[in-house]
Amino acid sequence: MSATDPSDLDQRPVVVVVPCFNEAARLDVQAFERFMASAPGVRLLFVDDGSTDETARVLERLVERAPRAASMLSLARNSGKGEAVRQGLLRAFDEGAAYSGYWDADLATPLHDIPLFHSLLEERPGLDMVMGARVLLMGRDIERKAWRHYLGRVFATAVSMKLGFAVYDTQCGAKLFRVNDRVRRAFAEPFVSRWIFDVEVLARLTEGAEDPDALVNSVPLQSWRDVAGTKLSWRDFVQAAVDLARM
Repeated sequence: MSATDPSDLDQRPVVVVVPCFNEAARLDVQAFERFMASAPGVRLLFVDDGSTDETARVLERLVERAPRAASMLSLARNSGKGEAVRQGLLRAFDEGAAYSGYWDADLATPLHDIPLFHSLLEERPGLDMVMGARVLLMGRDIERKAWRHYLGRVFATAVSMKLGFAVYDTQCGAKLFRVNDRVRRAFAEPFVSRWIFDVEVLARLTEGAEDPDALVNSVPLQSWRDVAGTKLSWRDFVQAAVDLARM
């Protein structure tokens, strides 16, 4: 794990966790490097979730080339995306980040949306969370398999009923938070589910809130694409339904 100079945090108040499990073959290193060179206010924290391929080596080289813009956390064993994200965010909290969140390693959501999320949090002091929403609107480039879209709509409806407020897309892997006590509590304990932990985050963050919409903002993405090699299958939706019932 690369050391982090505390002075860097003043220049990079936004720390974005990128969970990685066996991503060596499809990690777009050049895209990450271009973003880090163009976004001086953002630092990326890569979490290797016990990968069994060359992911750790790829990430180590990436961090070595940009030590001020990136760091790495290695987990001893594979614990699932939710725990990888949680461990990464806990590290970001401890390092003093003002804003922190997580982004899928496949870059289905482009990295250039991070500054947009950040600006919304800065413009609205009462807002704790900004989350991407894959909404196919005119003028937007959303490429999503039909079966994933329709199963996702069914799942989002079930989640809305469970939480008691409307949410269009819980599972988009692009989220950013204002680091405060409420957000810290949301990530303090391990999640029930390895995959739909996003729902648990929403539940924990809005628990007891009179107006959840005042705390969470969904942003329709300009672009999103299904990336080859995704680990998600229809069986995961079945497991998601089971996990939702357990929560």
